[in-house]
Amino acid sequence: MVLRRCCAKVASVILGVSILGTPAVATGQDIDGLIAEIEQVSREVSAQTEDVKATELDILERESAIDHIRDQQAHHRQLADQAKMTADAHRGEINQIAQARYRGTAVDPLTAAISGENPQHVIDRVSYITSLTKSTGEVVAGLRTATDQAAESLDEANRMKAEAEFQLGQLRVHLGEQLGVQEDLERRQEEIRRRVDNLSPEQRQLWVEKNGPLDIDIASFLGASGEAAGAVQAALGKIGSPYGWGAVGPSAFDCSGLIYWAFQQQGKTLPRTSQAQMAGGTTVSRDQLQPGDVIGYYPGATHVGLYIGDGMIVHASDYGIPVQVVSVDSAPFFGARRY
Repeated sequence: MVLRRCCAKVASVILGVSILGTPAVATGQDIDGLIAEIEQVSREVSAQTEDVKATELDILERESAIDHIRDQQAHHRQLADQAKMTADAHRGEINQIAQARYRGTAVDPLTAAISGENPQHVIDRVSYITSLTKSTGEVVAGLRTATDQAAESLDEANRMKAEAEFQLGQLRVHLGEQLGVQEDLERRQEEIRRRVDNLSPEQRQLWVEKNGPLDIDIASFLGASGEAAGAVQAALGKIGSPYGWGAVGPSAFDCSGLIYWAFQQQGKTLPRTSQAQMAGGTTVSRDQLQPGDVIGYYPGATHVGLYIGDGMIVHASDYGIPVQVVSVDSAPFFGARRY
């Protein structure tokens, strides 16, 4: 399986040259446009990568669920077999009772009363006949209930397996459609690498600083309290680490990968993608943010950062830009979740 899921433009001539190399002389406006163009493409690629990654994770989860259902199926089949064996074992006993009744050993209560030698004998025979009949009925009813329940459980396990396999098939079709554009996605990722790597030192610095990185005293945030304090400390400890599409650390990260890794360090597993992280947890309003809240950005929550307090987040933003601390207002706010 393939492992797995602003913006003015410069003239096409300038962009074409930027792929192969950076112009010797460029105006500030050209540089701003170039950076905006690369950023736009980078966000599109990141969103597409998240989609592919999400589908891959869904497939893994569905495959794991099917494995569990297969185990259940085997268990219920075993119960059904045991119920049948029990029924077969008691069938001989039931046949013996039926034969005894046929031979006259067990007769109806009226006959027993008429043929009784004395009142006590009648009572004993009627009691025996009633007990025998009741015992036979209970055995038959119990066997029927056990076999019916076992059959129903096996049918349900079979139904669940068929449904899960259908859903898995649909996911694989969707992944196939996504992977149909995987070559284009990889080409675009390579284009971003070339553009960023070909920036001049001055332009590269502008690219790295495009989100307004803040120089903070990390030690002042390491004493934070709260449920997510460990995640904040872990993420801050990765400032300066490189960006990598689909990376979850410990040496490189994408945006949701940094969040995922940071919470894992305190023993908590969050959803893996930015959209899933924004769909989980508890909704938090912007004016109620606390350190450790996960903040989503852009329509569709294609980017996330971790709130550290004082109006700042730590995040992994784009290729060529290390993990940084920036303002919570560095990008269009989508929403926030608390885990």
